[in-house]
Parts: sequence; structure tokens; C-alpha cells
Amino acid sequence: MSRAHRTGNSPPTTIRDVARSARVSTATVSRVLAGLSVVSKPLSKRVHAAARTLNYQPNRIARSLRARTTRIAGVLIPNIQNPFFPGVIRGIQDVLQAADYTVLLGNSDYDPARERKYLDLLRAEGVGGLVLVPDAASKKAYREFLALGLPMVTVDQCVPDLAVDSVTVTNAEGAALVVRHLLAVGHRRIAIVTGPKDAFTATERLAGYRAALTEARQPRDPSLIAHVPFRPEGGYEAAGRLLSLPAPPSAIFATGDGLALGVLRAVHERGLHIPRDVAVVSFDDLPWAAALQPPLTTISQPTYELGATAARLLLERIRDPARPVQRVRLQTRLEVRLSCGAQGRGAMKTNTAARVDD
Repeated sequence: MSRAHRTGNSPPTTIRDVARSARVSTATVSRVLAGLSVVSKPLSKRVHAAARTLNYQPNRIARSLRARTTRIAGVLIPNIQNPFFPGVIRGIQDVLQAADYTVLLGNSDYDPARERKYLDLLRAEGVGGLVLVPDAASKKAYREFLALGLPMVTVDQCVPDLAVDSVTVTNAEGAALVVRHLLAVGHRRIAIVTGPKDAFTATERLAGYRAALTEARQPRDPSLIAHVPFRPEGGYEAAGRLLSLPAPPSAIFATGDGLALGVLRAVHERGLHIPRDVAVVSFDDLPWAAALQPPLTTISQPTYELGATAARLLLERIRDPARPVQRVRLQTRLEVRLSCGAQGRGAMKTNTAARVDD
């Protein structure tokens, strides 16, 4: 973080100190020190006066924002324990490090307040850009970050009304693929365990589930839809409720492998057999999915390429800030294994790739 030394043994002055003294936000201080014209003259004078009083020297943030010489990039994810994210982070890191960038990683834990703190810290550190898995609750914080002229790329999730580059996968198409397959092998009561209602991937995968049922002229039962946090505990709670229904589902579609872990735990605790008693399918295809017993039918998505593509878009945006916004969608594909009950029930013989709708 940019600092100026005070006399004696006092701690160094920070942007927060200046913001507190000037009675403005840290974002406003960052804009003023970066020389941006979006701040009014009276506010700008207050910030500069506070900075002079506190002997604050805005070195790294202002210099890097004006000259774009920083070789630091931020990466902000919502849950470092989610097994989906290491592959994404590895893709980001490999591309950025090859371009001689240092990567600063933050974990927001799905907490908008914590995410805002990380955004403030990354601004203060003078990052050249940010790769972000966004939270729908933080749009204002993202706009403040972008107002500084800092490049941002979203990955996995997307904020539709935010004009930034994004990399996602064919979520709806992939979900429709796996539901069509379940229908083809004889399942009719198909439940879905998905994320929060305002989560981009949860919304898209639910749309694909509904589209496949409508296409097959199957009724859509609201009791078979569960919105929970994207954590194993959420999958466990949802599966417990679904399996306790008077007419439980014959198949459960977990829209993430983390959720699937919780679903599998709930199924095993009830002494049920997969797929004889209930089929379980998922979305992600993390390395352990094929090693389960029975192996997990899932929609596979390219986690490493998601991260690598996002990093490449960030580097392009840094080099050419005025280029048009790009929204990239990578392919998903269906991996048919034994957990869906396909064996002996008309299993598909080949995988089917979802279309790309860039």
C-alpha cells in the first residue's frame, strides 16, 4: 500500500487516513490522487489538503494509474475452498506470470463487505487490472473501481449490465444437455439443486433445466427446485429435503460439484443406492468425479481455460483500453457415467458438446 513516513515511531499514513481526514471515501481519494476529472474541485481540494497535512505521498497508485507501468494484477474469488477455483486460478496465474505480472489473490467468502475491502486494498496497491468472480451485491463497488480507469475482467459469473470483458461457459445449454439425458434414460421426477437466485450461473443453469423439461412436455414441479449457497452444506441440506418429499425425485441434478458432494453425503447417509434408488448428476467435472463409485455423470467445463482466457482478455484490455467489450463463452460437454442410471436404459453412446454463443 502507498505510504508516507510520519515522524517518530508513528505508523505510516494510508489512503484510509486521508479519506477519514477529508471525510470522503477511499475511492474518492484514489481518484483525486490519480488525477481523474470525475471528482469535483471542492472535493479534490479537501483531499489534497488532507494529504498535505498528513504528509501523505501518493507514489505507487498515482504513478501506476497514470503511466500504466505496474506489473501487478489482482484476482478476487468468492470461496478459495471451492474445488472449482484452483483450476481457474492456475490458468490466470500461468498467463499473467508469463507476461511478467505478479498476482495478488483475495478471497471474499461471498461477503460483499469483505469484497469491498479487497477492492480498496487492490486500488491502494496500484494494480494494473483485476480478474474477478463477481458478487451481484457489489455492483456499486465495481463501478467505483472502473471509474478509476482500471481494467476489469469477470470470470465464471457475469454482471450483465456491467460493461466489462467476461468469460463464462454455456451454462444453460450444458444444463439442458444433462436433463435431456436423464429424460432419455427414463427419469421423470428430476430435481435441481442450484445456487442463490441472484447468482448468474445458478440462473442460467436453472433456465437450461426448465427449457429441457418444457421441450419434453414434462411438468415443472416447484418443490423439486432448491436454491442454496454454492457449498457442500447447501447440497446436503437440499438433498435431505428433496429425499423426504412424499414423492421424492428419481434423479438429482446438482449444478456444481461442490453441491454434488453434499448431495452424495445425504444420499449415502440414508442408505440409498446410486443410481438404483436415486440418480445423481452434476456440473463441473472436477478430477475426482470420475473416481467416485459409481462415477459421476456431469457437465464438464474447462476450468483452466476459463482462467487463462480471462487473463488474456485482461492483458489485451491493459494494452488497448478503448477496444470493444468482449463476452466469451466456452464450450461445455456431457460426460455420461454410471451415476445417472444410464446403463441398460438407453444410454447415450457419445458425448454431446454444447454450442458456443459468443
